[in-house]
Amino acid sequence: MLTHEKIEKNVGLLIVLTILAVSFGGLVEIVPLFFQKSTTTPANELVKPYDPLRLVGRDIYIREGCYNCHSQMIRPFRAETERYGHYSVAGEFVYDHPFQWGSKRTGPDLARIGGRYSDLWHRVHLLNPRDVVPESNMPAYHWLDRPLNEPNIKTKMEALRRLGVPYSDEEIAGSYAAIKDKTELDALIAYLQGLGTALKQTR
Repeated sequence: MLTHEKIEKNVGLLIVLTILAVSFGGLVEIVPLFFQKSTTTPANELVKPYDPLRLVGRDIYIREGCYNCHSQMIRPFRAETERYGHYSVAGEFVYDHPFQWGSKRTGPDLARIGGRYSDLWHRVHLLNPRDVVPESNMPAYHWLDRPLNEPNIKTKMEALRRLGVPYSDEEIAGSYAAIKDKTELDALIAYLQGLGTALKQTR
């Protein structure tokens, strides 16, 4: 008969049982989500796949490590919704691979940043944050004001379609034209301006 004492003294057995317990707990938490409509279908008709420019902007957001300081997950608490807007729901992120939720907030949550400021505000803020927010400790991203070079956008969209993102052949074929003559700054701003616009704001 296995007792706590025997398990704790046998490192191999302890590791195996720990892995089994964590795996079982994880499956119990995760598997039901695949069968809940609210987590596998768009929250409403306003939730659309990223167009090519926003998709590239999202890649720049990830490349520059913006997620290290900004979450995109508003929790369903009054203090959160009063500051940021409607709490985040899974149906908003069905086309995100991977989604950008998180809990790190050196800077504010960006889940509802879309449409809150003008493109010009974002441009100035990204090039030198202290020009619009004097107390900001965010670094300047002046190098983003350079021509966009994304030769793999078509391949990325084809890969995302295999994962279930409903891109049409026409959208994929026109992807290069959609990002022509744009800068990395344009792409990142396009991504930010689309964040959180699918749900009605509660502020």
